[in-house]
Amino acid sequence: MRIIIWNCNMAFRRKAKQILTLKPDIIIVPECESLEKLKFTDETLLPKDKFWFGEKANKGLGVFTYGNYSISKNINHNKEYRFVVPLLIDNEIDKFNLIAVWAQKPDTHNNYGIQVWNAINYYSDLLKEEKLINAGDFNSNSIWDKPNREANHSNIVKLLNEKEILSTYHYYSKEEQGKETKPTLFLQKNLIENITLTTALHRKQ
Repeated sequence: MRIIIWNCNMAFRRKAKQILTLKPDIIIVPECESLEKLKFTDETLLPKDKFWFGEKANKGLGVFTYGNYSISKNINHNKEYRFVVPLLIDNEIDKFNLIAVWAQKPDTHNNYGIQVWNAINYYSDLLKEEKLINAGDFNSNSIWDKPNREANHSNIVKLLNEKEILSTYHYYSKEEQGKETKPTLFLQKNLIENITLTTALHRKQ
């Protein structure tokens, strides 16, 4: 199975054809427009199933499946945590829980990690499920940790590790948090301003 996380910087309908060359089974797309606005070009492969959550039609969190996977939203989604959305992905032979993430800072301060931190604690029972993937744009890295902040990146990673949920990038690259060598973000599309953001986590096997 190939899962791709891509913050498309809006207008996914005009860019989908590019990412589909990678032949994903599932795409998680922060900053995606609503399904009502999502009119793909004729040459673009249409998804088997699709899900969107958002507050503004031009910018929300989209999840798309290709092949034979279907999406359903977990009835326990707490909108207080907005863009941390539990979903069930399934087909005829398998199913697993996917928590799709687009971390955002609250209106009152700039801690992108607070909603993820609160959601991890709220969904503690769901995080015990054997077949679980957390994936999306976490908007965080250990280099941005602030002293005495509970919901900083390193503490989020530690809390997930205690639940035997590991960063897929760091598991396979054997690199330390905050010392990554392969960027996943090019800030404002600048090839020089780059950093690695956590994008996917999986259950320890």
